[in-house]
Order: sequence, then structure tokens, then C-alpha cells
Amino acid sequence: IRRLIGTPTCSDNSQCRTVPVGALACGGPQEYLPWSTLRTNEGELRSVAERFKAVRQAEIKNSGEMSICIHRPDPGAVCVAGTCQLGGGSPAV
Repeated sequence: IRRLIGTPTCSDNSQCRTVPVGALACGGPQEYLPWSTLRTNEGELRSVAERFKAVRQAEIKNSGEMSICIHRPDPGAVCVAGTCQLGGGSPAV
């Protein structure tokens, strides 16, 4: 996923997006990563992210893994100094 994203270069906020990555035992993604529409193929990125999510969900199920139940809202992404970065969202418990 990180290799597909590479350096998420941008010149405008409209070029920045986020992708949810992985899975937590209580549900939801492990994290969000910023990516750029200038550099990354959205379909390919989403496909790889979905496959990784399925692998993580299977690992969680098979191992009986537990985690704290935390909701991680999508923080969004913004263009800062020519690079897409996560926005200002913060985790809520």
C-alpha cells in the first residue's frame, strides 16, 4: 500500500485523499494513509487495501486477537508544502 502511494505529491487540496488500512478486532481500520490523485491509481489502491483488510480480519478471527474499541474517523487529507498529509481529525473513544 505504501509503495503504491509513494510520495503523495500535490499542488491543491483537491488532489489529496485518504485510504483506510487494515482492521481492528472491534471493527474499523487500523489507520488512514494520505494519497494523491496525481500519483496513485485509486482503483488499484482500493483493491490492495481491501485485500489487506480481509487478511487482517482473517488473522484477527484465527488468533482471537482483541483490541480496545476505538472509533477512528477519517481525518481527511490536505496538501501541505506539496505533499498530501492527514488532516485534523482525531480518534474518539
